[in-house]
Amino acid sequence: MKKTQAISSPQLNNLSPGAFFLDDEEIYQNCLFQDSDQSYLTCHNLVLRQCQLEKVILVKNRLERFEASNVLFDKCDLANTELLGASFHQVTFRHCKLTSTNFAESYLRDVIFQDCLLDYASFANTNLKSIAFSNCRLREAEFYDLTWKNLQLKQNDLHGTNWLHTSLAGLDFTTNTFEKIGLSAEQLKGLTVDPAQALVIGASLGLVIA
Repeated sequence: MKKTQAISSPQLNNLSPGAFFLDDEEIYQNCLFQDSDQSYLTCHNLVLRQCQLEKVILVKNRLERFEASNVLFDKCDLANTELLGASFHQVTFRHCKLTSTNFAESYLRDVIFQDCLLDYASFANTNLKSIAFSNCRLREAEFYDLTWKNLQLKQNDLHGTNWLHTSLAGLDFTTNTFEKIGLSAEQLKGLTVDPAQALVIGASLGLVIA
């Protein structure tokens, strides 16, 4: 069995409490932000470095050219936020609401999603390297046309997810659940599933299972 590669989590030390605002070109470093609401805004070139955001609400924002490195989002709400083309490096989302959040065309490296709500989120056309989804709800989420390496999926709800035009070789779905899923037949080789999941996938591809 191939050894699972470790994913680096944020290393946060000596953080200073501060006030968080979505301002263009702002760079925040070594900051702790708590209980803030910055919703329904548009922001360009915001950068977070070695920061922790706890119970921060960022609903329905448009964050253009957003960058986050060595950052922890804890119990934050980013529902319906546009993160198109963003960059994430060594970032953890823990107990976050990310319903309909758009990560399309973004670059993610060493990113962990733990106990998050990600229904209808989009990772279409993203570049993922060393990414883990653990105990997340991802119903109807988009994983269309991914480029990925070391993608770990553990105990997630994948019902209705769309993996069309994404190579599945090396992925393991066995600890995850789904009753419906969208996959490309030509990209199935190398995907690990259990017998019940194989029946669901076969039915989704038009097989008649007697």
